[in-house]
Amino acid sequence: MLGKTAGGLLWMFRYLERAENLARLVDTGQRIALTRPDRSSSEWTSVLHTAATKHAFDANHDAVTGEAVIDWILRGRDNPGSVVSCIDAARMNGRLVRTALTREVWEAVNEAWMTVTSLLSRRIATRDLPAVLNTIRQRSAFVRGTLHGTMLRDEAYDFSRLGTFLERADATARLLDVKYYVLLPSAAGVGSQLDNAQWEVILRGVSAEGSFRQTYGQQRRPALIAKFLILDNRMPRSLAFCYSKIAGNLDWLHRAHGLRLPSQDLSQDMANRLSRATIESIFDEGLHSFLQDFMHRNASLGAQIERDYRFSA
Repeated sequence: MLGKTAGGLLWMFRYLERAENLARLVDTGQRIALTRPDRSSSEWTSVLHTAATKHAFDANHDAVTGEAVIDWILRGRDNPGSVVSCIDAARMNGRLVRTALTREVWEAVNEAWMTVTSLLSRRIATRDLPAVLNTIRQRSAFVRGTLHGTMLRDEAYDFSRLGTFLERADATARLLDVKYYVLLPSAAGVGSQLDNAQWEVILRGVSAEGSFRQTYGQQRRPALIAKFLILDNRMPRSLAFCYSKIAGNLDWLHRAHGLRLPSQDLSQDMANRLSRATIESIFDEGLHSFLQDFMHRNASLGAQIERDYRFSA
């Protein structure tokens, strides 16, 4: 497979996953702001930091308000990281790799683009926001469904999956890092009291509230939440789950090429680190330090994959 094709597939699915995660982030921010109206400005600032777009937002706005942040993240034309921009980029990459996709996957991508760009062609009223966010998530999920249901398990499938899980791991780590001061920055539990309602919303934002309750019952202790979203390899948005899939797909590429590349070693090293870690050791290291290191390693792996498979060739 040509490096440009591999890169187009990986980035198409990165952008689709990013659009979905941004919708989840806005939904989380909106729900938290409703439960804590006295701190809504700080919560929306937290959302901007999670999306890595605070500086750009400040350059284009005078104040942080929920309405402005939602519009900026969903459809800000000066925001290259908006949902609209991500969907545009996903479709553009899909067009470049059209011959590597099944008809069903391409049609799902095109339909996602048409639906989302139409929905976001105008400012979203508050009453319409839940339905719009749900549609964005559904369109992304539909593309993944057609990938799983129609694509040959070959290199195209592996690079598509790599894009999904590299992006998903980054999104989960960012959400946890912005909230680390609530999750108790040390095992000793120094810090403010956990807001159960807020964390219920955050679990819901990553579609984890039901599975968390099934695993831990009604407990909402910070250590359990962190453990679930970092180390539980059954939870599809946890860091451990994402890296089990990344390492697995890179291993399939290794078998296909018969050549072990640096990206395989980097991914396996992170997968092993997550499998050996305990939540106590992570808190002892410092949750913020752990997550910052994880995001750096995740970005380095993405860059190494691009070099190993010559995306620019």
